[in-house]
Amino acid sequence: MFRPLRAAMSSAPGPTDHDDTTAIRTPATRDVFLATMAATAVVVVLGLLTGTAVLLLGLLVFLPAFAAALCSPRQTALVSAWVSLVVVAPVVFQPGERILDRVILTLFAVGFGALAVYGTRVRVTREGAMVRLRSTAAAMQRQILRPLPLLTDDVLVDGVYEPLQEDKLVGGDIYDVAATAWGTRVLIGDVQGKGLAAIGMAIDVVGAFREAAHREPTVTALVDALEAAVVRHNDYAGQRGEPERFVTALVLGVDAGTDTQFVGCGHIPPYLLHEGVVTAVGAGEEHVPLGLADLVDEPRTVAWFAFPAGATLLLCTDGLTEARSRDGAFYPLEARFGGRVDITAGRLIGSLVDDVRNFTAGVQQDDLAVLAVRRAPRPAP
Repeated sequence: MFRPLRAAMSSAPGPTDHDDTTAIRTPATRDVFLATMAATAVVVVLGLLTGTAVLLLGLLVFLPAFAAALCSPRQTALVSAWVSLVVVAPVVFQPGERILDRVILTLFAVGFGALAVYGTRVRVTREGAMVRLRSTAAAMQRQILRPLPLLTDDVLVDGVYEPLQEDKLVGGDIYDVAATAWGTRVLIGDVQGKGLAAIGMAIDVVGAFREAAHREPTVTALVDALEAAVVRHNDYAGQRGEPERFVTALVLGVDAGTDTQFVGCGHIPPYLLHEGVVTAVGAGEEHVPLGLADLVDEPRTVAWFAFPAGATLLLCTDGLTEARSRDGAFYPLEARFGGRVDITAGRLIGSLVDDVRNFTAGVQQDDLAVLAVRRAPRPAP
């Protein structure tokens, strides 16, 4: 079973760090009022000094357009009313010369103001729909991806998940951890494609993992259950005329022994960090991605590698290994972390994500999911 962690560990980066239920922000009414007064004063003073008040007052007509892009409907209506008042005043109190120009300018001011208020209402309605969408995505994320870190009898799992598109909190990358009677099972994967269709596949795969991890005694049987879930999803997608998808995945089985078993399904192999050396393990043991088993004759088999006590296993998606610098170079994971001593899972993830951001100059090219699986030290005799 999962065990509660100390409060200090709760600060480690995780998939729930995003604040995506923030309401629509608009400038304070006082700031809008001061900006409008300042713009009006500048135009009026310049008009009096140059004797071209009618021409310069036309510049105020564009104030409601700026308000429509930044302010609330009420604030935009106030700005529009003020501009209309300033433009109408010369027509009422100073009739005579150039009266036609002033009347036309007044009509433009009133018309532009009405359009600005309407445009603001449309913008606020769309932004509200986006906020609700992001709130729904945040709730969906909390159901699909467990908050990290997680502690079992065998390992401490920490990590970070950063989707590429800010408006889609849940992308194609998935992960999960299950503490079972046969040890701890860990899943990390990447669904082909983006959008709602990819999220649907992610839900099916994670759901199948959570159920089969406690039912199947072997890792290969667990992977077979995930394969069946992907095939069923593709069958339903085909009936709706949607394209089929595959899923790259890596499934680990960690128990009390010193070795760890895994099945790689077209996914990036894990990296072992131990005694300051970073090593890619499981190379050459890859199988086809989930959903493509019918294309090959060989069944998926389990492989083993040494996972000593105190070591840390790094699992990631291609958002890490295929991150590029400005000159197009791929992120050199082994070279950047070679020679380090073993550190806690949370510190490893934090320093890794910061290093990738510096390497790419803050430009994210794909969804990024990284897990650090630290083997629990053996208790002293």
